[in-house]
Amino acid sequence: MSAATPDGRPERPHRDDYVVWRRATTRWADDDVYGHLNNARYYELFDTAVNAHLIETTGVDIRALPEIGVVAETSCRYFREIGFPAPIDMGLAVERLGNSSVIYRIGLFQGDDDRAAAEGRFVHVYVDNSHGPGNRPVRPIPDVIRTAVAPLVR
Repeated sequence: MSAATPDGRPERPHRDDYVVWRRATTRWADDDVYGHLNNARYYELFDTAVNAHLIETTGVDIRALPEIGVVAETSCRYFREIGFPAPIDMGLAVERLGNSSVIYRIGLFQGDDDRAAAEGRFVHVYVDNSHGPGNRPVRPIPDVIRTAVAPLVR
C-alpha cells in the first residue's frame, strides 16, 4: 500500500503498485448529472476486475465451485474525477491472502496519469456453496483460487 503524505493522508497509488491489468470502456450512462463517473460504477468496476481475473486465470466457473467468494467489505478512496468517454485501466493487486479471505486493491486510472484516480478495497470471504445463504467461512481457500491470486500479492 502507498505511503502517507506529510499531513497523514494516503498518497495516491501508482501504476507500479498493481500486478495485472484490465481495461473497461466507459459509456455515456456511466456519468452522473455532474458529468463524472457515478459512485456506484466504481464498485461495479472493482467487482469486474476481481471476478474477471478469477474466471480467466482459473478457467472454471467460479460460481459453481464448492466454495465461493462472497463480498464481505468494499470501500473506495477517490482522488480525482473520471468519466466518459475515455477508457479506464484497472490495476489489481492482493493486499492480503489469508486462510479464508482475500483482500484486493483495485486502482482505477484514466489517461496518461500514473497516479490512481481512485482505489478500491474489496474483500472476498470464502464460504461453503452447498448450503445456501448464511454459510460460514471455509478453510482453506480453494486451491484453484489460491493459485490464481497468490501471484498478485504485493
